[in-house]
Amino acid sequence: MQREFNVIIERDEDGYYVATVPELRGCHTQAKSLDTLMKRVREAIDLCLEVEGDAPKSSQFVGVQRMLVEI
Repeated sequence: MQREFNVIIERDEDGYYVATVPELRGCHTQAKSLDTLMKRVREAIDLCLEVEGDAPKSSQFVGVQRMLVEI
């Protein structure tokens, strides 16, 4: 069976790419390159599914919004 997951990718201040899978609590990983990150996020998803069992139903990704906030 195949499942599709949303993956949010950001780059931190040290240049690492950080991937988070919102549908799976605690499912995130990081790497210096996008190629390595994609391999690692697949491994992270497999491990999270192994620990949690069946994943919750996928939600539909709508988008990301950046907001300017006065601090």
